[in-house]
Amino acid sequence: MMTIQGMKYKSDFEAKKAILDIGRRMYAKGFVASNDGNISCRVGPNTIWTTPTGVSKGFMTQDMLVKMDLDGKVLMGRLKPSSEIKMHLRVYQENPRLQAVTHAHPPMATCFAIAGQPLDAAILTEAILSLGTIPVARYATPGTQEVPDSIAPFVNHYNGVLLANHGALTWGDDIYQAFYRLESVEYYATILMYTGNIIGQQNHLSCEQVDRLLEIRKNMGITGGGVPPCMNGGQLTKVCESCAAAGEKTAAAGTELAGGSCGGCAAAGGTQTGPQAPLKGVTPLVRPGDAGKMPGGGLGAGSGSPSTGSGTADKDALIAEIVRRVVVQLKA
Repeated sequence: MMTIQGMKYKSDFEAKKAILDIGRRMYAKGFVASNDGNISCRVGPNTIWTTPTGVSKGFMTQDMLVKMDLDGKVLMGRLKPSSEIKMHLRVYQENPRLQAVTHAHPPMATCFAIAGQPLDAAILTEAILSLGTIPVARYATPGTQEVPDSIAPFVNHYNGVLLANHGALTWGDDIYQAFYRLESVEYYATILMYTGNIIGQQNHLSCEQVDRLLEIRKNMGITGGGVPPCMNGGQLTKVCESCAAAGEKTAAAGTELAGGSCGGCAAAGGTQTGPQAPLKGVTPLVRPGDAGKMPGGGLGAGSGSPSTGSGTADKDALIAEIVRRVVVQLKA
């Protein structure tokens, strides 16, 4: 480690060694296929090491890695960086405190990204404490400027994001923290998939229970992560994130929230402030508990009241197929 301008950074050797280690872990866990995914790690205020394009993350060597500045200029390396490095550079530009970024296509999380559904149900204490909610960025064509623009609104307020119809992106104060968050995203998505679509039952935490977890998270020094919907008076309620950011209690059960703010916030001027203000460019979402089809043909994944018509039939057929495949795998 070395300290520059009051911040600690990994040395070139440490960063490259960690990138290779995490690449092998990604590949072994099935988070990437073929040459998918990319990793980067800062080694100075304006420099990073990153993975090359066209190389499997499970079979990289140190001489394949690329050193760049935050303007995208290659400083060292015989191979080219991935076109997706634009995402990484934007993360560092938006939040100079961050030290590393990981991107992959973990299967369960990517399913939610394709469905346009965030990971935000208050059903798993560990997710609320260490990860927080994971929103979905709007669809962007890979390799274009659309991609960094789509993730920019989330970098300072969350610990990761799902890329619509693409995969997952996480960041951290350390390269291993960034990767552990990627692991947590996939684990959280797996729990949501099984409880919402196979078991068919999700017991959501109460707003009081969520408040206590958020206080613990704050005491742990984790300032980002968002606030999940919670049970208030027997009803699933979206928390007013402006109030939560200010340390106030959740909105009353049944309160209509416009853009994440309660009636009190709107009455006070209508403009939401604080770290959880409405974010531009976010895909319309179907949250756990919503039933039927979502706009554009996706399926709701919650355990709410079933809808009528073909939407229910499609959902039942999907669940039946998932259960069939699980049973086949268990018997194999």
